[in-house]
Amino acid sequence: MLAKQLFEDLAAKISETVANSPAKDLEKNAKAMLGGAFAKMDLVTREEFDIQQQILIKTRTKLSEAEARLAALEAAVFATAAAETQPEVPTAAPSAENENVENATVAEPEALHDGVRSGGQPEQSA
Repeated sequence: MLAKQLFEDLAAKISETVANSPAKDLEKNAKAMLGGAFAKMDLVTREEFDIQQQILIKTRTKLSEAEARLAALEAAVFATAAAETQPEVPTAAPSAENENVENATVAEPEALHDGVRSGGQPEQSA
């Protein structure tokens, strides 16, 4: 028991000496200097970092979903626009007027120039 009491007294005196020594003052000053330097560096705590990381993950997920919805909407709009611009194919039986247009012959290119051949020379009739 005496040894235990002696050990506790010695530990208490060592702790008191260290607390009052210049080493303790040096530790306090170093902590204050580092705390000031860290405050100037605009550092964040681990908790703040983790929160911002979770917000970023959620934002990226929402962005991916919005991009997918936008692509689907654009595809639907382009498909609708393409369907509207395609010419309509008549479904009724052809009329007599349409038959005449379909059976018409195309004039020869030379006949389209009123008797003038390419090169500007008039045709000679025989």
